[in-house]
This record gives sequence, structure tokens and C-alpha cells, in this order.
Amino acid sequence: MNQRIDELLEKYWEAETTLAEEQELKELLQAAEGYTEEKILFSGINELTSEEPTLKMPTKTVPIKSRNWMNWAASVAILVGSVWGWTVYEQKQAEEEAYMEVMQAFALIQTNLSKGQEEMGVMNEMRYLNTTNQLFGNPINK
Repeated sequence: MNQRIDELLEKYWEAETTLAEEQELKELLQAAEGYTEEKILFSGINELTSEEPTLKMPTKTVPIKSRNWMNWAASVAILVGSVWGWTVYEQKQAEEEAYMEVMQAFALIQTNLSKGQEEMGVMNEMRYLNTTNQLFGNPINK
């Protein structure tokens, strides 16, 4: 009998027993001496299966509150975000436009400065003259 219990226990721990073999194992364990741990295990399993779960159904339903304020808050948040984004965009556009105007002004200054330097080339040739008399001649000395 102990040999059969050992075989059935081995099959049980390997999860290879049938329901009939498990029932036979339970009956053999009740009749046999020893195997206290296995007896405690199977008695605990029997206690757990004998208990039925108790399900409590809710008796009171909680009404779902209207959340219109969340819709309004979301709308306001979207509106504020859009206005803020638009102002940032407009500011960047104005900065870019001002930058382009300054660059055009600098380009105009540079071209006018270049023209002025070209016209000053004639004056550079006159710097080798020593006096104004040499430049204009002295009608009195002649």
C-alpha cells in the first residue's frame, strides 16, 4: 500500500494523475499511517473546495456627475494656448522682418560708401601736391 501511495504521489507532483487516481490517493492516505504532510495538504484542499465564494452585489448605484466644466476648461486651455502660440509666431515674424530691413539698410550704406570711395580716388592723386599754389597756380607770381 505504501508503494502505491508513493507512486501516486510521484505522479501527483508531476501533474500526471487522473481524477480517479487522485481520489484513490486521498482514500489511501486516510487509511495509511504516516504521510502527515500529505494528509494536511489534501485536507486543506478539501476545505478550500468546500467553501463557496460569496459575491456581494452593489446595492446602490452612484450617479455619474456631469463633467461639463472639464469641457469648458479644455476649451479655454486650447484657446489660451492658441493665442499664445500665435503671438509668439507674430513676434518672430516681426523680428525677422526687422532683421531683413536692417540688412537692406547696411547693404545700401555699403554701396553708397563704395561709390564715395571711388570718387575719392581723384583726391588721392592730389595728395602728392605740396601746396595749394601748386594745385591752383599762383597768378600773382607769374
